[in-house]
Amino acid sequence: MSAVPLYHTAPETLAYGTLTEALRDGLIVVTEVNAGGSVPDLKVVNNTDSPVLLLDGEELKGAKQNRVLNASVLLDVHSETIIPVSCTEAGRWGYTSETFSESGYVMPQNLRANRTRSVSFSLNQTHEYHSDQHAVWNGIDRMAESSAVNSPTRAMADVFEAKKKELEDCLAAFSHVPNQKGILVFINGKVVGFDLISRAAAYEALHPKLVKSYVMDALFQKTNGRREATLDDARTFVKETQSCSETKFKSAGLGWDYRFEGSMIGSSLVHNDTVIHSAFFRTQQATKADRMANYSRRTGYRTRHTA
Repeated sequence: MSAVPLYHTAPETLAYGTLTEALRDGLIVVTEVNAGGSVPDLKVVNNTDSPVLLLDGEELKGAKQNRVLNASVLLDVHSETIIPVSCTEAGRWGYTSETFSESGYVMPQNLRANRTRSVSFSLNQTHEYHSDQHAVWNGIDRMAESSAVNSPTRAMADVFEAKKKELEDCLAAFSHVPNQKGILVFINGKVVGFDLISRAAAYEALHPKLVKSYVMDALFQKTNGRREATLDDARTFVKETQSCSETKFKSAGLGWDYRFEGSMIGSSLVHNDTVIHSAFFRTQQATKADRMANYSRRTGYRTRHTA
């Protein structure tokens, strides 16, 4: 794995906090939507005078089961928001706490890319931010099997914890640099994706989570030759994002959620003409038949498991 720090010159006109900071300081409260809970939804109350960014793929732990964000959401000031999530702990549906805390992890890049594709398809079909939940669980199970982790509740966080030393070692290798606002990552010499944030301070808070997300994916990929990563490849990947088809949906919070599809999959959260967060990943194209099958499976899952 190798990485390139990303920068941009757009003015930082909108100030906001991050999930890590807001939970640490007790500024937001994340709970189940009601006592019975709903697998694909959580409730967040922002008690502050500032917006708070919840990043696509960030994991929340506790309550009835651990979840990850299905999309980036910018919480309005003094607001109550229902956020779309996926379960990352298939073997638990019972309270361990009344509220959620952060696990300190972002879903690994490959799982995140596949989940982004399924969420984008759901948006195009129903305007709902739902994922292929079974595909998420299967991906986590494959991670656990590859790392010989036996998690009693099939929790993604348990796999991360098993790799904690390797992840911490890699943080030193991919340290944050001043004014950095994003990261573009190569695995086996090929670009797998990037994340870009509008505020340098917000990116600094998110940097450790994002590095671990990409490293976790690299740990489970076989070394494939010695192809050297180049800046030209990075520039080509970024340029290719401009040729993707684009759709636009109202975000669960402030702003609009733009979805992109082509030789890659991507999303951008935009508020007041500011791109708050943008992420693009290289993925294999799914067939239309596969997507329709996944959509039918997701619909059946929601019918059976939503309280």
